[in-house]
Amino acid sequence: MSADEAVSSGTGAHLVVLSRGEALRLLASVSLGRVGFTQQALPAIRPVNHLVDRGVVVIRTHSGSALLNHSLRSEVVAYEADDIDPATHTGWSVVVTGVATRVTGAEELARYQRLLTPWSGAAAGDVVRIEPELVTGYRLTTTP
Repeated sequence: MSADEAVSSGTGAHLVVLSRGEALRLLASVSLGRVGFTQQALPAIRPVNHLVDRGVVVIRTHSGSALLNHSLRSEVVAYEADDIDPATHTGWSVVVTGVATRVTGAEELARYQRLLTPWSGAAAGDVVRIEPELVTGYRLTTTP
């Protein structure tokens, strides 16, 4: 299915495939998502806040986090965010799959620490960058 193709669901909603650009724009419009990674050979998912900076997903985490223990080296992760209305079953969902790496440059690290305030109480001084290799997005709409 190509970008902007629609498929009808059984509920009257239509599933529209989004372009990469539209998917990243929607992802940038929200601040909370979920990062999926491998922990002890099993899938793990954590809620985190994020920003999208020049097409790259950036998250903050604390130094003892399970994600960061893996991201000391590059690792493929998935990042998902959405905005779905539970009453109308309309909205969108975006998944970014790509390589996660720790941000280590002092200037870049300080910049992201200023731009991205952690929402959890834990001290989240570390920053992880996810370079999107695969971006998929879908919009659920009532109009075909």
